[in-house]
Amino acid sequence: MKVILQQEVKNLGKKGDIVEVSEGYARNFLFNKKLAISATDATMNLAKQQKSTQEHRAKQQKDEAIVLANQLSKVEITLFVRLGENGKLFGSIASKDVAEELLKQTKIDLDRRKIELKESVKGVGTYKAVAKIHPEIAAEFTVHIKAQAN
Repeated sequence: MKVILQQEVKNLGKKGDIVEVSEGYARNFLFNKKLAISATDATMNLAKQQKSTQEHRAKQQKDEAIVLANQLSKVEITLFVRLGENGKLFGSIASKDVAEELLKQTKIDLDRRKIELKESVKGVGTYKAVAKIHPEIAAEFTVHIKAQAN
């Protein structure tokens, strides 16, 4: 029996997939838990339309991510930090600080969890940060750490 999955089912497929399953499995499990619907001509056409719409959205998101990555690769942000005696940082610089400064200086709003510093910030200098914008796309930008004038 052919069914169209309404949700992802482990070891069977993702949402929108048309799969062949036994009649008992479909009736007793998939239909009861609303995980699938019967694959008739009308529902198959609807599923194909939804899948093509979903693919179009995914391509659009990827294109937007490419544009954002190109913008980010040209960005250089500067963070001013307090230094203690012998030139050591007070505290540390985290991806949260970089995300906030990126928003302030460039108006690009990125989630802090998508930003990763390539190396730990130990003091004043220039560091590289990577922003994972899309599962397939990442952009590298420069972060300058400078001493704050007291």
